[in-house]
Amino acid sequence: MRKILVIHGPNLNLLGKREVDIYGRVTIDDINAELKKIAKTKKVALEIVQTDHEGEIVEIIGKAKGKFGAILINPAAYTHTSVAIRDAVSAVEIPTVEVHLSNIYAREEFRHTSLIAPVAKGQVSGFGILSYCLGLEAAISLIEK
Repeated sequence: MRKILVIHGPNLNLLGKREVDIYGRVTIDDINAELKKIAKTKKVALEIVQTDHEGEIVEIIGKAKGKFGAILINPAAYTHTSVAIRDAVSAVEIPTVEVHLSNIYAREEFRHTSLIAPVAKGQVSGFGILSYCLGLEAAISLIEK
């Protein structure tokens, strides 16, 4: 199945305006445009969503089984707190790649633990928009196996 679900978590709609010293001036629209370019060249369909609501992310993941070959997710702040998102990723058994614009391991100590990483196929962090691009390439390689 050559369709990938892209999930942007809380506050990512504010990119380009918030904490530019950490996240830069890249916007969610910039990220989505880059992902769409890659997807087009690789002949992969994307469904892209952004939500600030944990339960909505859980529901989106729960409904993904049988519809998507992979998930690319930036759980944002929920990375460190959401057992519910972790359990949803684990339950659907869809190869998942976790991404972060910033290096979460170089930031505050509470950000050093990802609850999602143990149930994801891998994680890319610290490379800005390139984290998403590399993550998408990884997700595509997972569905091509």
